[in-house]
Amino acid sequence: MNTYKNALASTAAGIAMLFSTTACAQQQQKPTPVASTEVAIEDAKPAGPALWKVADEDTTIYLFGTVHLLPEGIDWYTPKVANALAASDKLITEIHMEKGSEAEAGQYMMAEGSFTDGRKVRDLLNEEQKAAYEAALGKLGVPAPAFDGFEPWFVAMNMSIIPLLQKGYSPDAGVESALEEKAGDMARGELETVAFQTSVFDGLPMNVQVNYMMEVATNIDDVVPMLDKMVEEWAEGDADALAELMNEGLSDPVLAEALLYNRNANWTDWIDNRMDTPGTVFIAVGAGHLAGEKSVQDMLEDRDIEVTRVQ
Repeated sequence: MNTYKNALASTAAGIAMLFSTTACAQQQQKPTPVASTEVAIEDAKPAGPALWKVADEDTTIYLFGTVHLLPEGIDWYTPKVANALAASDKLITEIHMEKGSEAEAGQYMMAEGSFTDGRKVRDLLNEEQKAAYEAALGKLGVPAPAFDGFEPWFVAMNMSIIPLLQKGYSPDAGVESALEEKAGDMARGELETVAFQTSVFDGLPMNVQVNYMMEVATNIDDVVPMLDKMVEEWAEGDADALAELMNEGLSDPVLAEALLYNRNANWTDWIDNRMDTPGTVFIAVGAGHLAGEKSVQDMLEDRDIEVTRVQ
């Protein structure tokens, strides 16, 4: 269990969001704060998933790490998160899809993840790899030819998500879905697009894609227990433990740069630039981007931008 951990838990937003209802019907009201003052957000001891903020005299940006798929019944929407969202003028997520656009986005990603030259994914594997790959699909109840026409990155993401869906994890219960609903008629924004996120995966060298897919296949039994543990650390707000769990053995530098660090740098630029505009913004991104070395917080602090944890 090495590189696929991070891709599943912290950078799979594009895939997960395509299966979600993130663009659920917007309510026509502002989210209701649980407490009425900014002091209430900051004074209590941290409890629940980690929440940070960057602020100057006229701009505040909240940073909240999310899990894109969750089982039902996880109580993560604390008063401090509610207050921060209620105080915000705009909700920013990794991607934002308008209601009714999910099917179109899914078709686009599927098309980009398909071979167009007649190759089959199993043709890329040696006999040992093929045996492990087919065994993993068998455990999922998926016929061996099911993904033959798709590129390894697309197969890997689906193989990561299928066991979670089978065990009751759902994007409908995920953080982004809940925030979209609770944000009501608040303005929306996105850090990336479906096309960009797809290009990140689709642009990986083929050998990196195959290695990534095989890590998922050979560790298929650990997908659910691994995310169970990540959700436990996330819900408790233990950012250090989450970082250690997610980032241990992140052995492929190409995958790490593409899926994590380059995107963290892009988002750091966005935040730095947004600090020039007055107002309050609530940013919700995969928790892996806000944990460990080269996190968004690290990159902001490298620019002498102070990041304060408020939960």
